Amino acid sequence: MKITIAKTAGFCMGVRRAVEMALDAPDQHQGPIYTYGPLIHNPQVLQLLQAKGITVIDELPPVGSGTVLIRAHGVPPDAREGLIRAGFKVIDATCPRVIKVQTIIRQHARKGYASIIIGDRDHPEVTGLLGYAGAAGHAVDNLADLDRLPVFDRAIIVAQTTQNTRFFGRVRQWAADHHPHYKIFDTICDSTEKRQAEVKQLAADVDAVVVVGGRSSGNTQRLVQIAAESGKPSFHIETEDDLDDKALEKAECIGVTAGASTPNWIIRGVYRRLEQMPLKKRSGWKGLFVNLQRFLLLTNLYVSLGAGCLSYSGAKLMRLPCRLSYVLISVLYVLSMHILNNLTGRNADHYNEPERAFFYEKYKAFLTFLALFAGGAGLMTAFAMGFMPFMVLLVMSLMGLSYNLQLLPDRWPNVKYHRIRELPGSKTLLIAMAWGVVTSVFPSLALRGTLDLTSLLVFVWATGIVFVRTALFDILDMQGDRIVGKGTIPIIIGEKQTLKLLKVVLAALVVLLAAAGFWGLFSTLAYALAICPVFIYFILAAHERGHMLPGLRLEFLVETQFMLAGLMAFIWSAGSSG
Repeated sequence: MKITIAKTAGFCMGVRRAVEMALDAPDQHQGPIYTYGPLIHNPQVLQLLQAKGITVIDELPPVGSGTVLIRAHGVPPDAREGLIRAGFKVIDATCPRVIKVQTIIRQHARKGYASIIIGDRDHPEVTGLLGYAGAAGHAVDNLADLDRLPVFDRAIIVAQTTQNTRFFGRVRQWAADHHPHYKIFDTICDSTEKRQAEVKQLAADVDAVVVVGGRSSGNTQRLVQIAAESGKPSFHIETEDDLDDKALEKAECIGVTAGASTPNWIIRGVYRRLEQMPLKKRSGWKGLFVNLQRFLLLTNLYVSLGAGCLSYSGAKLMRLPCRLSYVLISVLYVLSMHILNNLTGRNADHYNEPERAFFYEKYKAFLTFLALFAGGAGLMTAFAMGFMPFMVLLVMSLMGLSYNLQLLPDRWPNVKYHRIRELPGSKTLLIAMAWGVVTSVFPSLALRGTLDLTSLLVFVWATGIVFVRTALFDILDMQGDRIVGKGTIPIIIGEKQTLKLLKVVLAALVVLLAAAGFWGLFSTLAYALAICPVFIYFILAAHERGHMLPGLRLEFLVETQFMLAGLMAFIWSAGSSG
């Protein structure tokens, strides 16, 4: 089964801005925190905000306190003024595109123009726009009602920002035919236009279309309508639990799009569910292989074996003899730390990786035992190698265990960060550096008892390649991490800037390998290992273009780069000894 996800699926700019403002509000503004009406039309996001203590008020109270966020759809001006009079601090989360329409209506209303608003009469955005038009405002959602309007000397026509572009085209033609003196403003959001054009093309190229979004979301309903007009089976769902496996089982190619208020974690959940549907029909080695992939990734066994491969290739770069002990330490340490971090970080996984969160909840006892056993076995192996390796691994293990723990009490108000995980960018940097130590510093300490320039450069190489891997996963997990308050690098500098940074790092790693190999600091294996940053670069590029979707295949390929490094080292070693 081929699955295609629309590039425009998910949060638009205005919704993302409103949700982020709401998530930041408890730390930045006086509580309690409210939204005036539902912030956006997505029940899962609204449940999330409620769980964070952000509640909805639907009517203007005479007296109030705290902070109120104006919903992304906007409100009439008298509602805003009423909130201020009641005593609330008002934060305007209205979408900038909606504000633009409000401004057009307000300016023309002052000049005596009537305002014809093409949109759903009961939609909150239209309600807000009518408030700016006053008594001269008229909401219309069909051509028959347009014909029934009185003839105005001066009038403007605007559209709800999520209106159907094809219908608004008919309105344009109606105005040209009957009232050419009316001023028309194309106020449909460009995101809406792209989303509707893309679903039309998507429906033409697939066997069935799945549209993900809230039942009350107007823009989602229009996507469903456009998809259905193609004649292809179209399904409107809110979450993956709504998928009808039987209705989709014959589809060879499924297109997925989502409304502007649908969060990424729900889209990913739908994708993963669709991705697994063929497994129910598969038998033999193909089904077994995919299930094995899932098991290795969920348990972190695959990534820990990758750490062992990275350690092996690092030793060969430094021309050190291969010892099972330091390769084993890399495997055990990474296995232990990754399982423990998954166990203590399940809040984010509920949004980013719900399947992983369920797996760790179900097998919590076994995975806890496995993590402690791996950590203890790693320490015992290090102790057998000497005092220095043991102390290095002990300190690293204690730091890893303390990552999610509260180290400073909340009663210290002047201290901004009470946990290591709260330090901006700490997750990506510390994971990369920990990998660098166990896969490159450890072998040098164990066999030489000291560090030299070569071992430090191998540390940079290993840390860099793991940094790219971890930051890429952070990009995929941005919305979930944002919700639970993680300050990852993509959240700090943005997705586009992070992708640029990762490409620079990959280019620098290729230069490092080539230069260190040329100057004899690394073995000639350095030239073969250049395939690893090139490999991950192509994955990044494919993901940017929408050809590599978040799911089992992407995760497996990213982790496979470490296996590739181990394979290159093995082939080089066999050739050198031969």
